[in-house]
Amino acid sequence: MIKIGILLGSTRPGRRGEQVATWVHQRASHRTDAEFELIDLRDHPLPHLDEPTPALLSQGRYEHEHTRAWSATIASCDGFVMVTPEYNQSIPGVLKNAIDYLYAEWNNKAAGFVSYGVVGGARAVAQLRLICGALRMADVAPQVTLPLLTEFEDHTVFTPSAESVAALDTLLDHVVAWSTALAPLRAAGPVAVAAT
Repeated sequence: MIKIGILLGSTRPGRRGEQVATWVHQRASHRTDAEFELIDLRDHPLPHLDEPTPALLSQGRYEHEHTRAWSATIASCDGFVMVTPEYNQSIPGVLKNAIDYLYAEWNNKAAGFVSYGVVGGARAVAQLRLICGALRMADVAPQVTLPLLTEFEDHTVFTPSAESVAALDTLLDHVVAWSTALAPLRAAGPVAVAAT
């Protein structure tokens, strides 16, 4: 059975993302076509990127234990649902840092996006799609955007609408299907990258 990581991309005190990621995980846990694991960046306190060799060239050889632990967590998944807020029309720095630590561990895996913010976090997702393309990930078209005005009571308590629930179910369908379809590429191993 494939394994999908639900990546909580905010570590800010008072973050709304914990409510959103828990909702995604609870909804996903009712499915029987994949295993789902919540991955909280607070459980992986990565310093600002401190590996001396770029991930693209490291071939999985890392100097630091925190990188090796992060690598093992991401490598164990076949696809991801990334839960992100939108900060200044982009993603949180902590999420970008976590992504940049690795390269091959992301390859040939599907990614779906659940975002939240003033306008639902759509601009953060646009940034993530570019990043995922560079990492040889297959980002699925359906996404879940959660505006603070309509999906959060008093802008703080998450109260998903029926439309958001339906959108999440569609997103999960696509992430599972694409993660399954990409299995032969993952089995073939990483594609060699020429040094630049």
